[in-house]
Order: sequence, then structure tokens, then C-alpha cells
Amino acid sequence: MDQVEIPEYFICPISLQIMKDPVTAVTGITYDRESIERWLFTAKNTTCPVTKQTLPLDSDLTPNHTLRRLIQAWCSQNASLGVDRIPTPKPPLDKFQVLKILSHLRSPHLYLKALRQLELLAAENERNKKCLAEAGVPKAMVMFVLDCFQKRRIREGLEEALSLLQFVKVPPEEIKLLLQQNDQVLYSVTWVLGCEIMENSVTLKSHAITVLKTIIQKASSGVMERLKPEFFKTVVRVLRNGITLQGMNAGLKVLLEACPWARNRQLMVEAGAVHELIEIELGTPEKRTTELILGIQFHLCSCASGRAQFVSHRGGIAVLTERILKVSPTADERAIFVLSLVSKSCASQIVIQEMVQLGTLSKLCMLLQADHPSYLKEKAMEILKSHSEVWKNSPCFPASFNASLHR
Repeated sequence: MDQVEIPEYFICPISLQIMKDPVTAVTGITYDRESIERWLFTAKNTTCPVTKQTLPLDSDLTPNHTLRRLIQAWCSQNASLGVDRIPTPKPPLDKFQVLKILSHLRSPHLYLKALRQLELLAAENERNKKCLAEAGVPKAMVMFVLDCFQKRRIREGLEEALSLLQFVKVPPEEIKLLLQQNDQVLYSVTWVLGCEIMENSVTLKSHAITVLKTIIQKASSGVMERLKPEFFKTVVRVLRNGITLQGMNAGLKVLLEACPWARNRQLMVEAGAVHELIEIELGTPEKRTTELILGIQFHLCSCASGRAQFVSHRGGIAVLTERILKVSPTADERAIFVLSLVSKSCASQIVIQEMVQLGTLSKLCMLLQADHPSYLKEKAMEILKSHSEVWKNSPCFPASFNASLHR
């Protein structure tokens, strides 16, 4: 193959490989379908890679049948030299085919096969995902889950339906419309998470919690204000019982989205979220997880019961102290704001001494010397000033700070 000179116009400008399914963009440049679709749909680029002209995501890609036949003929002629033959590509999936498959969902004998077929199609390429979305597959999957909820019956195929909702997202406008028509859509996913069958299915839980995140992000204020205690208990229980990293972050995002409402914060505290988040953080999670956890803890510590639970956990102050200056500027900001809330309202003698013993005092002093925004340094200084009478004799408290604290 290395000794064969490949005609230049057989080569895709993106992959630099022989094109298997050449298509021509509106800019007149021909690419291999897989490469240009990845460029447009996965990377979300909006320009032609060669001409740099605008190339919208919904641009038509015209199959170049003549070039494909030339490439196939050339490959066959050079097969003895190690060139692989290129088969004729399958025709692109169209909306009519998808609608036919969706019609099988109504059949007790065919629905499972239909779900698996749709899942395989979604996994093939970005073009298929787009076609499935346009044919209404996301809404059909949501309605499948809702049907399971209304009948209180876990049906075979539920995992495929939730998996499909990972591949093919429900459009935001459709989520809003579905929630307006039936707010049980939200609770159908929560119900799935709470079913006993979920206990040992990490994959299924992760799919479900990610779908829940997608729905909750587009829910109206009215829906968010009516979230039930069981909703938060279920999400906290899922986080406690083990889940994939993607599912963990999705669950944390669900809680964070609900935090702006005071009622929701109180329900989260009552569901045991404060202690569970500390336990997760003690497991040294990755950066994004830490940022989400600290963001939620800031909201929960804005209420008295949340602060009380935070300081009652022996690892609360310790894990905050450990994360400062070690994760990210975002984590530093959130950790300092949590410490500020705690030090103002829950600063018992025990808590103040704990902050000295765990190195919190030292971290605050170090942050004042780090490259951080002035508002954050001011917040750290406020914490130091508020308890300077207790801390000034501590060996962790630099004597040079005494003068600055009393200016």
C-alpha cells in the first residue's frame, strides 16, 4: 500500500485518508461523510475546513456518486498491491424509516426489538442522531418512561429508552412543553431512580440521573417550586449508593439547579444532603465534582439547619481546608464562602479551635498571599478578623498579620 500513489482527489481534506463515502458541501469541497459530519455535529464547527466559508450545521451534504465509483474501481484495480476494497455505503437513514420503527413501539412483541434497533442507529453516527431527533424519538422515549411510571411497572427496554435519551437529547422547547402538559414527566424519572431494580444497576441509574438533569435544567420556576421531599431523598440516595462519575456530576447538577429556592435548600438538608456531600468529598473526587459539591454546600450553609449539619460532621471543616489552594480558583471561592457562613453563625469555641488544628487558619493566611481576586482575599480577611482575639496567640497565626487585622 505504501508503494501505491493515491490520486490526490481521492483523499479527504480532514482525515487525509481515502474517502469511503464522499459528499460535497455547499462550498463545493468534497469530504468523507464521516469526517465532515464529525466536524459539524460533534465538534460543532460552522465553517468549511478548507475554504473557511460559513457552513451551518444543517447544511446539505450531497453524495458524490461519480467520485465514489471511481475510488471503488481504483481500489479494486490495486487490491493485489494491498489496497482495501471499499464497499458501497449504506443509504443514509431517513425520517420515514425511523417513523416505521417507532410504530413498532405499540406492539408488545416488537417494541423491545425496535428500542434496540433505535439505540444501535443512534450509536452509529451523528447523522443518525440528527435524523432520530427530527423524527421525534426523544419524545417517544420520554413517553415510554412515563408509561412505565403511570403503570408502576418496570418494563424490559427501559435501559434502552434511557440510553437513547443520552444519545439523542430532548430539545429544550420540547421539555418545557412536556412539563406544561404533564409534570409527571419529571417524577417518572425520579420513580425509576427509586425502584428496587435500580439498586444494583449503576449504568441504569447513571442514564436516569443524566436524563433528570436535562429535564430539571429546563423546568420552569413553577415546577422547581413544587419539588417534593421524596425527589431530594431519591437523588441523595442515588449519590450515596454509588454511580458513575458522569452520573455523579449529573446528580450534583440536579441539586445545584434546585438550590436558588429556599424551600428546596431546606428539603435537601432534611434529606441528609450536607453529610452525604461531605462523605463524597472525603473520597477525593475529581475537580468538577468538587466544584459542584462546594457550590451546593454554599447554598445549604445559607440556612441555619444546613450550617448546623455541616459543623456537626467531623470531616466538614477538614475537607474544606484540604481543598483550598489545591483544586481550582472556583473551588477556592466556594470553600471560602462556606467558611465565611460557618464562621459567622456557627463559630463555637470547638469550631474555632478545630480550624486552628486542621490548618484552616494557615490556609487563610496563605490565600491572602496567593494570586486571587481582591474580593476573595477580603472575605478571607473578614474570617481572620472575626476571631483574631482567639487566634492571635496561635503559632499558626503570623505576628505580621496582627497589625493589618486591626487597621
